[in-house]
Amino acid sequence: MAKKYFIKTYGCQMNVYDSNRMANMLEEMGLVKATGQRDADVVVFNTCHIREKASEKLFSDLGRAYQIKLERAETGLDTIMGVTGCVVQAEDAEIMKRAPYVDFALGPLRYFRLKEVVNEIFNKRDVQLLDTEFSAVSKFDLLPENKAEGACSYLAIQEGCNNFCTYCVVPYTRGVEMSRPVEDILKEARRLVQTGSLELNLLGQNVNSYHGEDAQGKERNLAYLLNKVAEIDGLERLRYTTSYPADVDDDLIDCHKNLKKLMPYLHLPIQSGSDEILKKMNRRHTSRDYLKVVEKLKKANPDIGMSSDFIVGFPGETDEDFKKTLDVVNEVKYIQAFSFKYSKRPGTPAAVMENQIEEKVKKERLQILQDLLFDYQTKFNESSVGKVMPVLFESKGRHKGQLTGRTPYMQNLYATADDSLINKIVNVRIVGASMNSLSGEVI
Repeated sequence: MAKKYFIKTYGCQMNVYDSNRMANMLEEMGLVKATGQRDADVVVFNTCHIREKASEKLFSDLGRAYQIKLERAETGLDTIMGVTGCVVQAEDAEIMKRAPYVDFALGPLRYFRLKEVVNEIFNKRDVQLLDTEFSAVSKFDLLPENKAEGACSYLAIQEGCNNFCTYCVVPYTRGVEMSRPVEDILKEARRLVQTGSLELNLLGQNVNSYHGEDAQGKERNLAYLLNKVAEIDGLERLRYTTSYPADVDDDLIDCHKNLKKLMPYLHLPIQSGSDEILKKMNRRHTSRDYLKVVEKLKKANPDIGMSSDFIVGFPGETDEDFKKTLDVVNEVKYIQAFSFKYSKRPGTPAAVMENQIEEKVKKERLQILQDLLFDYQTKFNESSVGKVMPVLFESKGRHKGQLTGRTPYMQNLYATADDSLINKIVNVRIVGASMNSLSGEVI
């Protein structure tokens, strides 16, 4: 029987993309996807270091996986356990020290070695491999051809970040910015569409700083790339994430006016409404700069819906600073948002700043902010009732005869529908709304 693999993915969309590429490599080796860890001969944990206590959660999961590995061994089954992603880059040799039963650990820029590493461990069971180098060679040049995992696919166009926000580990775990060539991206985009993707989401840690070269060696921006991708026959929907406010140029804003395939939804993180806090965060924009960009976007496309990220309780944040964040929320009226309490990341400048905020205060502020954000999200969802929207159905719902999909605004929607509509875009009349989802009737 064919050997099986299981990949657990933590964190961001880039990790989802990376996990899909690792699955491609393992399938090239003849492995098939397992239903769970107990059935898997190769288990990979693809980690994220953005969230609080990321490494502790990983080691907890590894401990449970090790027990399964021991149980499988009693029945004569070998299990290869590996860790990839940003926690590996941040923890380095600590991974193997704290979890000596892990067979390999690869940083986010080194997982292109997965096939080689797994093969070597299959042949020499006592081998333990760690690789966290920052390679001069792009991992994208060394990966196998990608294929669609469903009707919606992520496509990494840029990796790394040069902004060095004082709270963030990305430049240290993913490296400096690197943009893929235009033709490489278009080739992958066409292949994803040919294998079933109706929607592409172009990814980067700072996606709108994209500056890849075209076939003639000319540097191109994200707007140029969006227009080229939109020309692909069979592609119905186009998105990009995550954006940095200071890098939103007029060319990109024009895309939201002129590109019909570009969805009317944009995730544009501000983090704080206070200029003083934004300066401490080393963000290259003020709140007014941000609001001017939002104003231009809404002028270009009055139907656009905005999403954002917020950090509350950043070192030195006063009640007045926090109030300015609430003011931004009330002005923009976000249709979705992600909000978090500030938590220290070892090695980042903010971790050693003075005037760290008490946990109690952070918790109270987060609750106030989330109440406001959820109120606007609920109101937007309720305003959708009675409208007809094109919905991309992606999977079965929790109840029999139910499908779940997403609207152009990234709203989750449930509807009674036949399974034949999975991976299709269908017009749906919205009949109900809650804070987190919509219900609809297929037309």
